[in-house]
Amino acid sequence: MDYRKLGNSGAVVSALCLGTMTFGSEADEATAFALMDDYVAAGGNFFDTADVYSKGASEEIIGRWLKSKPEMVDRLVIATKGRFPMLEGSNGLGLSRKHLGQALDASLRRLGVEQIDLYQMHAWDALTPIGETLRFLDDSIRNGKIAYYGFSNFLGWQLTKAVWIARAQGFAPPVTLQPQYNLLVRDIEHEIVPAALDAGIGLLPWSPLAGGWLSGKYKRDEMPSGATRLGENPKRGMEAYEKRNANPQTWAVIDAVTQIAGQRGVSAAQVALAWLAAQPSVTSVILGARKREQLADNLAAAQLQLSSEEVARLSQASTPQVAEYPYGEGGINQRHRKLEGGR
Repeated sequence: MDYRKLGNSGAVVSALCLGTMTFGSEADEATAFALMDDYVAAGGNFFDTADVYSKGASEEIIGRWLKSKPEMVDRLVIATKGRFPMLEGSNGLGLSRKHLGQALDASLRRLGVEQIDLYQMHAWDALTPIGETLRFLDDSIRNGKIAYYGFSNFLGWQLTKAVWIARAQGFAPPVTLQPQYNLLVRDIEHEIVPAALDAGIGLLPWSPLAGGWLSGKYKRDEMPSGATRLGENPKRGMEAYEKRNANPQTWAVIDAVTQIAGQRGVSAAQVALAWLAAQPSVTSVILGARKREQLADNLAAAQLQLSSEEVARLSQASTPQVAEYPYGEGGINQRHRKLEGGR
């Protein structure tokens, strides 16, 4: 397992993170315990959860696992999130000091720890001044409730605004951003990735296999069936499925992934994960397994080193389709890069 700095912090995490959104829903407690055991045995040291995952059950399951293995508390980096409603009432959600104070304390109780290593704002809150949120997070670092903080699902301008307000006010800086990022979803490369690189922020991509598409489970113009999320619940996400199925680039990417996987004798999922882990500013890729077999296959990606030619082939097949201005070949940013020698 490869290890990397957690964004611009001094903490170190494994390049593959165990996502626990399935705990308490698609994975019962016994399965979740087995997944955590397998992940740690493979060298992983980074768990990601959120208060809203299974309405708190995910955090509670992790808390009970940690209680059964107290030696793991100091060895692991535990990340969770707050922002969405866990309480009734108009103050039961958002990034206000009032709500976050309640949410953080509740997460600490469910996890059974004295400090959360990485506390993440689950999404932007347009109603709460970001300065209020940042002051709360800085205070929480000073009083020992959290070690670091980060964001999830922020836009580029939102991330940059938060970074610069934190600097101007002398607050502790954010260290990570958790966006959706994979070979089928690369639009964050236009604004969000450059903003993260500029600020020294580490990326923690979620949905690295695009909901199973990059595992090679789905076939062109063939309704999903069997042991897949869409196969077990075809009404869930069918509109998104149909849109992605109708996009020729989807299948160009999947063909490239499966061909490289066949040539290397590995799974398609491992190829997709290895490509993502190699992208600039990516700190750790969040794995979303619900079965031990899935996790074992995903963890094997840690041993896969793609060649520069394979990376280039995947990148070319998955290049985001954008309008000409301002991102495309005719856009001012592209022209400036050519004038500056491509830097």
